[in-house]
Amino acid sequence: MAKITTYEELRALYPPTVERAVLKEMTALDRHAKRYIELSPFVALATTGVDGLGDVTPRGGEPGQVRVENDNSVLLPDWPGNNRLDSLENIIDCPGVGLLFLIPGVKETLRVNGKAEIITDDDVRQLFEMRGKLPRSVIRIAVEEVYLHCAKALMRSHLWDDAARIERSELPTMNQMIRDQTGSSGRLIGQEEMEESYKAVLY
Repeated sequence: MAKITTYEELRALYPPTVERAVLKEMTALDRHAKRYIELSPFVALATTGVDGLGDVTPRGGEPGQVRVENDNSVLLPDWPGNNRLDSLENIIDCPGVGLLFLIPGVKETLRVNGKAEIITDDDVRQLFEMRGKLPRSVIRIAVEEVYLHCAKALMRSHLWDDAARIERSELPTMNQMIRDQTGSSGRLIGQEEMEESYKAVLY
């Protein structure tokens, strides 16, 4: 197996970096980045644990779920999940995080990297009230790198194309897959019933 183990070997394999790809990197949010965040209902949050393993978790909400606090800071509410707390524990150990924002129908993505902290101030939590509920905590990210990512990945994947959509029935239900993975013999729950149960605990 041929492996790349040095920067020199890696750079020899690829063409030089396009100048624009270097120049587009910013250290603060400009008006275009802020507008992208305001319109985005989905962001992937990447963290790293002390064991060196990376973790990526999807975070979804209404457009603008991530709030721009200022040019150098954004706020991400932590809504109910599975309570594994992988991302939050990683932030305590290793505060460096990456955010990848998507907007349905837009092929370009926005990347934001920085240092995160977990805050529980009531006045900050109040900013995210939904259906009379508040997040237990909010992740504040001090922005260090910001840049738009080109459309090629989403063009290759046809992510927003109707023709690329598959029927949910192409996969077993979430409940069936977890039963198989865990050896559980509990009641088999249909996909519609499971999704309906989620609605009660979205916030």
